Amino acid sequence: MAKKVIGNLKLRIPAGRATAGPPVGSTLGQWGLNMMDFINPFNDATKADMGKDVIVHMQVFDDRTFAWKSLGQPVDDIIREKIGIKKGSGKPHSEKVGKITRAQLEEIAEIKKDQLNAITVEGRVKIIAGSARSMGVEVVE
Repeated sequence: MAKKVIGNLKLRIPAGRATAGPPVGSTLGQWGLNMMDFINPFNDATKADMGKDVIVHMQVFDDRTFAWKSLGQPVDDIIREKIGIKKGSGKPHSEKVGKITRAQLEEIAEIKKDQLNAITVEGRVKIIAGSARSMGVEVVE
């Protein structure tokens, strides 16, 4: 019989640097989970991405166990990194902060292909382009 899921958590944690302090410790503590059972495997699994934030999805089961999956760096962080900006625009439709090319969008779509809800490369590129436009980044061909 499958375990009953009692909680779904989403965390944004610096890769390779999870500690028992916030946000990891306080979040896992609320669910009564042993945080070291998460912290050590997470830090080992994300050493290659050190210095970047990663998104983690975690399922908490009724017997106080959990399963987690790292989704890698968020799309907005990758876009900012690719075009060299610190942050997106506060008024994305009127104030543009940078430009991104189709080739850069395809690179990002390839990185995130397992997490995007699209069948084709074209569909994935459209999703990434929408994220870029909502940040105030102009999409150029």
